[in-house]
Amino acid sequence: DGYTDTASIMACGFDPALSAWSPYHGAAYAMVEACAKVVAAGGDYRTMRFSCQEYFERMTGDPHTWGKPLAALLGALKMQAAFGLPSIGGKDSMSGTFEDLHVPPTLVAFGVTTVRASRVISPELKWEGNRLYLIPHRPLPNRMPDVEQLRGNWDLVRDAVAAGRIVSAYAAGKGGVAEALCKMAFGNAFGIRVKVDPQDLFCLATGSLVVEADGELDDPRALLLGVVTSGEDGRLHINGHAVDSAALQAAWEEPFSAVYPLASRPDMRRVLPKGSEGVKPFKARRADLRYPGQPVAEPLVYLPVFPGTNCDYDTAKAFRRAGARTRFGVFRNLTEEDVLRSIDEMAEAIGQCQILALCGGFSAGDEPDGSGKFIANVLNNGRITEAVHGLLDRGGLILGICNGFQALVKSGLLPYGRLGLVTENAPTLFRNDINRHVSRMATTRVASVNSPWLAGMQVGDEYTIPVSHGEGKFVVNEELAAELFNRGQVAFQYADPLTGEATMASPANPNGSWYAIEGILSPDGRILGKMGHSERYEENLFKNIGAQLDQPLFENAVRYFQGGKS
Repeated sequence: DGYTDTASIMACGFDPALSAWSPYHGAAYAMVEACAKVVAAGGDYRTMRFSCQEYFERMTGDPHTWGKPLAALLGALKMQAAFGLPSIGGKDSMSGTFEDLHVPPTLVAFGVTTVRASRVISPELKWEGNRLYLIPHRPLPNRMPDVEQLRGNWDLVRDAVAAGRIVSAYAAGKGGVAEALCKMAFGNAFGIRVKVDPQDLFCLATGSLVVEADGELDDPRALLLGVVTSGEDGRLHINGHAVDSAALQAAWEEPFSAVYPLASRPDMRRVLPKGSEGVKPFKARRADLRYPGQPVAEPLVYLPVFPGTNCDYDTAKAFRRAGARTRFGVFRNLTEEDVLRSIDEMAEAIGQCQILALCGGFSAGDEPDGSGKFIANVLNNGRITEAVHGLLDRGGLILGICNGFQALVKSGLLPYGRLGLVTENAPTLFRNDINRHVSRMATTRVASVNSPWLAGMQVGDEYTIPVSHGEGKFVVNEELAAELFNRGQVAFQYADPLTGEATMASPANPNGSWYAIEGILSPDGRILGKMGHSERYEENLFKNIGAQLDQPLFENAVRYFQGGKS
């Protein structure tokens, strides 16, 4: 119920090429890489604990097959003893599990610790004019890490991050400083103008850090590379050479794009259906958006928990933070008796609450041929239907997010406002265009104010919301879509984060929803369904997002009941 600024942080380290050359050095630098990544994110390497995953060829009579894992374990132990950092666990062996197929000698280091979420920094460049520094690590003559040098470097970065002087950092690796600078520039589309020693540009640099400071780092260990530029020319200026940033990013992303596509095929479907262009959202009379009953200081929210629901705690916390009371109800389905008893309990709970909230998750494991059907079938049970309609008739509210939105649409509550009205022309939610789960931030724009849920918002207001779903594509025919827009039932649309305009372009429209629809309303505005997880907002939960993240749906719902009929 409370708020904590403590977060967990984990990083891994492994270089297959280095490990193939020397398992001893590979394991030692795996530990160093994990530590450097934690430091680059604002963490303290001194509090880290490790777990290692090993994978070697099958052990045989050849002593070399035994020497490789022994060398790797000694290399890892050497670094742990030097830094005073223990292992607290390990993964069961995978060695030799693929018969004669061999991999490079593998020991992956996983380092974990805790960190203040408010101190965490991300690697993307933050603003033009900031200075870029390299804090280099120079290995010992035997090519092993220089532990004392690393300690000093990492302490410098940790303290500067805590003081707010370092605003972004990247742990350099096998791609050298060039890789670090490019990836730092890609995130927020800034440019750079730097001069880098050729020995650092592309050389293995595990343990080194490239940092962005909003002022001067007055320390001899910090080597000034250059400055962050606006990026308006679309180029990165390195050692006097201007390189096209977009081309570099495309070359970086291309090898994996066939397996993990970033975007779906272009969809030329217009953002607005015929007959709805230029339509001003329908605004209900003020009286229609007031609770018709007596004021309720702390409205009760009922959150049924179905098999597969997993966002119930987040949703309840968001409502409690807004001033509501919450009540859970676990829907049990192991036996027929469990189902019947759960229906009775659910009907009774709906009869006592002011708000029904259907939370996100994967009901029944996202049933074949479309998720949300299990919940929809429960809602269409006679006793539940009567209770839901009773809730609506007395002015109650209903919210469905993600899996809950799917259930509202498949049950008919959206867009029709009543259960049992689903037809062959009704809208539905289909699998994402990229045919896999998406997990990202999406910009949405307010398209209507015809709802207590949207009180105080203005058409065109933008919110950046987490989305996480496999079947979020809203599909609706043109005729019904035009009606939804004309009646003010389209609550939110996916929008281009740069222009604020509704868009069909992927990945801004993460699932390919027709007419860019992210959420819709019932005709009276009391039922809201949406794909984006508005309940997942928490201070410091997201980084490097300069947008409005806190969508006040829950506060609006509470105020609706508090300002009821006097």
